[in-house]
Amino acid sequence: MRDVQNSPDPRNTPIDKVGIKGIRYPIVVLDKKNKKQATVADVSMYVNLPHHYRGTHMSRFVEVLNRFKGEISYKTLGVILQSIKERLNAEESHIEFSFPYFMKKKAPVSGQESIMSYQCLIAGSYGTHLNITTKVSVPVHTLCPCSKEISDYSAHNQRGYVTITIGMTKFIWIEDIIAIAEESASSPLYSLLKREDEKYVTEHAYDNPRFVEDVVREVSIRLNKLNGLRFFAVEAENMESIHNHSAYAYVERHFNGTG
Repeated sequence: MRDVQNSPDPRNTPIDKVGIKGIRYPIVVLDKKNKKQATVADVSMYVNLPHHYRGTHMSRFVEVLNRFKGEISYKTLGVILQSIKERLNAEESHIEFSFPYFMKKKAPVSGQESIMSYQCLIAGSYGTHLNITTKVSVPVHTLCPCSKEISDYSAHNQRGYVTITIGMTKFIWIEDIIAIAEESASSPLYSLLKREDEKYVTEHAYDNPRFVEDVVREVSIRLNKLNGLRFFAVEAENMESIHNHSAYAYVERHFNGTG
């Protein structure tokens, strides 16, 4: 059968990324407490396409993915990317795994245990060298310092999200990234709280008011103390409880001449 994808293209336009997006697939990620955690990811896989080829072979991406079933983890990412390059005869390969990560968490006073979910993204690219980034979105509780200062009763507070993206030169646990985000907010969130826990959480938040500006600065200070980072980016977004908009702040830093 004629290989239409490999037929020449006269338009002289290379494509940076072409491939498949949003295939659901079981993966294994490293778990600090339990060593491994099985989850399900939305996987996207791409390669570059030189100007002289009309198209790429989409089925070959899935063939590579199937070859590594049961072995897809952070540690095998480089091997998978190299296999994509070779199978698609490409100069660059890219892969993304978007997945929920689950952690058991105890309520602060009652000790009741429940499960929290955190949305993560591991992305890798391989051209002349391997580049891997990890992104974790952490729901948190924030209380407004201004509202606390000017109000006679309480202060407005809300759920927010801290999103941390890091490029690593050595492995850093997802749990450690989550802890940094939660420690930088007014309070962590929990799936299960009894009355004594609710009292503790609301009072703890009241004693630790945070603007989004405070949150990204606190996260940045903690990340600056970590070894093994090429760069980090921090986003804080508050889903404001008394405004019809969100509050937002962003910080990005590069190390060792990478930015």
